Amino acid sequence: MGLELYLDLLSQPCRAVYIFARCNSIPFEFKRVELMKGEHRTEEFRKVNVLMKVPALRDGSFTLAESVAILMYLTRKFKTPDHWYPSDLQKQARVDEYLSWQQAHIRGKGSKLFVTKMLIPILTGQPLPPEKVEGATEELNVVLSQFEEKFLQDKPFIVGNDISLADLVALVELMQPVAAGYNLFEERPKLAEWRRRVEEAVGKQLFQEAHEEILNAKNVSADKIAPELREHFKQQLLKKLHSSYRKLHL
Repeated sequence: MGLELYLDLLSQPCRAVYIFARCNSIPFEFKRVELMKGEHRTEEFRKVNVLMKVPALRDGSFTLAESVAILMYLTRKFKTPDHWYPSDLQKQARVDEYLSWQQAHIRGKGSKLFVTKMLIPILTGQPLPPEKVEGATEELNVVLSQFEEKFLQDKPFIVGNDISLADLVALVELMQPVAAGYNLFEERPKLAEWRRRVEEAVGKQLFQEAHEEILNAKNVSADKIAPELREHFKQQLLKKLHSSYRKLHL
């Protein structure tokens, strides 16, 4: 049995794993797990990942969860070019630094805007109050400024002159709010140029292919979501949004 990757390209972490494997010519079998149909909650998938989340990897009898761990496993097993996860201690630490920071910041705030601006309206049939969308947008812009100042600075890529896992993960995450209709690159020329370099480094056609589904997500209707999951998703997302909204105004 060869390498199997369990993915849904609606998911940012899945897209990062997919793009990395494809642009490094890593042989794998694409096992599609459709989140909207609840396929991640089946007993069959639970045998691959007891956490019931994607992405997941199976390599023979070995299984692995969490996108960062999967990306690092692939760099080591397939001995991908050093720039992805540098052997140089300090460069490697810079990649680790970003990957440690991004979860609650770039990914967290970008996903929040996506949920607020697009996913909740799809599930409920009506938009959220403008102040909630504006609040989520402001939160994202704060972390975008931090990203530019702390991580990108005046370098071509996060770790200098070459693309790394940090750049790939970052750009894939930033496409989530873009899919919701927020062009965050429009007034940030440094960020726009960095995006161009990252896309060219992995292959623009591959990058577009991986993002085709999420960039068309605005055309998804609530009836495409499994009925037993629809209300669960709605209540869980609204609960998270109301909680973070209260904290913002304390």
